Amino acid sequence: MREDQDAVGQGYLDILNGQPDAGIVIDRDDGRSETGMNCRVYFADYPDWPDLHKKAVEYVRGRVLDVGCGAGRHALYLEKKGHDVVGIDESPLAIHVCKARGLRDARVLKFSQIGPSLGPFDTILMLGNNFGLFANAVRAKRLLRRLHRMTSQNARIIAESRDPYQTANPIHLAYHERNRSRGRMGGQIRMRARYAGRTTPWFDYLLVSRDEMRTLLDSTGWRVAEFIDGADDSLYLAILEKAGG
Repeated sequence: MREDQDAVGQGYLDILNGQPDAGIVIDRDDGRSETGMNCRVYFADYPDWPDLHKKAVEYVRGRVLDVGCGAGRHALYLEKKGHDVVGIDESPLAIHVCKARGLRDARVLKFSQIGPSLGPFDTILMLGNNFGLFANAVRAKRLLRRLHRMTSQNARIIAESRDPYQTANPIHLAYHERNRSRGRMGGQIRMRARYAGRTTPWFDYLLVSRDEMRTLLDSTGWRVAEFIDGADDSLYLAILEKAGG
């Protein structure tokens, strides 16, 4: 991503530089827009994390790949706990912020570009709904198989997602149906972010139900070891382990 498109990273950089949190506008491809992302929370220290994230880091083991590391809140915490952490993010400004905050190994890298040269890892961390970075069913299966090859035998994927179908909002329900009519998964959101004159390219972000996640794991070498419920019915944490491991 070019820096002049890096809306989210610019939001992080403004917080780092002491600017007020103006919020990032999220556009969806059905014309819906909302200011749905406040950057300051991505700088939060452990005591201010959501309970689900505090629970998540209890499952971390060994060397960690933090996918979509943002401003580095989880990676920095785990590094201080003695873990070897690699933080990756498509946003060059996010990686600049991570390095400025002291993360030793932070790299500008798209999730789709990961490979064995990064590994091996014992934990793949995907908090902040970052299971969504799998984008679609085909890419999810391909990347899950790749993660299987670049992780240790007892590795875990710790992933947060949201069940998009836990809603009565007719606008969201219509969006799910629109997606299905186009051969997409119901929770496969087409979106972009805008902030301070910067606009990201359009991208897919995948929200899935628990049953959909189990289906995506089929034939990838991963299985659900545990689901942990979040603060509402839709939010959850998935602890994934290697099948037969």
